[in-house]
Amino acid sequence: MSMAARTQFHVLAVDDSLIDRMLIERLLKTSSFHVTVVDSGSKALEFLGLNENKKIRAETPSAASETHQVVEVNLIMTDYCMPGMTGYDLLRKIKESKSLKDIPVVIMSSENVPSRINRCLEEGAEEFFLKPVQQADLNKLKPHLMKGRVKEEEQVIEPINNKRKGMEESHSPEKTRAKI
Repeated sequence: MSMAARTQFHVLAVDDSLIDRMLIERLLKTSSFHVTVVDSGSKALEFLGLNENKKIRAETPSAASETHQVVEVNLIMTDYCMPGMTGYDLLRKIKESKSLKDIPVVIMSSENVPSRINRCLEEGAEEFFLKPVQQADLNKLKPHLMKGRVKEEEQVIEPINNKRKGMEESHSPEKTRAKI
């Protein structure tokens, strides 16, 4: 994988409004993000490999489910108010998932409702952006993305360090020194 591909973050944008999806996609791509857009919470879960309707999944193999193993999502941006599954519902499902809970989630809404904003932040959303999303809002994403990248690297490094520690203990001078 090239260095440019490794440093490019992948954002999953979820919004039922075509215009809002196009706007957020353009803003994210302008900021050099790799972007995948879907129009519902259930399609987002399917893309992430968490399809709540197992029956449908068994009957129709999804290209998104197959892509899940290959594609890594670094951030999810979702509209709050969508038919079917709200952005809040999507947030809760992501935070309940062992494999997805560390992915930062940003909620977007055109309605400035303090109780809604607080509820989303308490449930684990990193940010709550009021629509229309601005370039300045996207600048707030970098720290959350970097925090996610550090967690990923720690998960990779920790097993290596544990293996190394075990090797050091078995080859330590105290254990290999000849007894007199």
